[in-house]
Amino acid sequence: MADNDANYQGWHWRNSMKPVRFFRFDARAGFFLVVLLIHARLWTLGLAVLVFLLFWILERNGLSFSAAIRTVRRWFIGAHRPAWIYSRRRKFLDTGSG
Repeated sequence: MADNDANYQGWHWRNSMKPVRFFRFDARAGFFLVVLLIHARLWTLGLAVLVFLLFWILERNGLSFSAAIRTVRRWFIGAHRPAWIYSRRRKFLDTGSG
């Protein structure tokens, strides 16, 4: 039994990248639940339900929240994203010799 405990000691790192969950939802949706608890109104209830529904739909389609944000950002920016911004790119230089 002690040998199994010694092997289990090194397993804590494997769950370090799993997303934080709150009742089967991404924990970031819990912020709107806190807003609902602090400012209990009908519109905050609707907002919380809408956000939880959005997170559920995203996860059903195989996207995490951060992946969905990257997808929306790509949709706004477009497919071509240069590595350097325009002002930092090297300019062609004509020295006049030649």
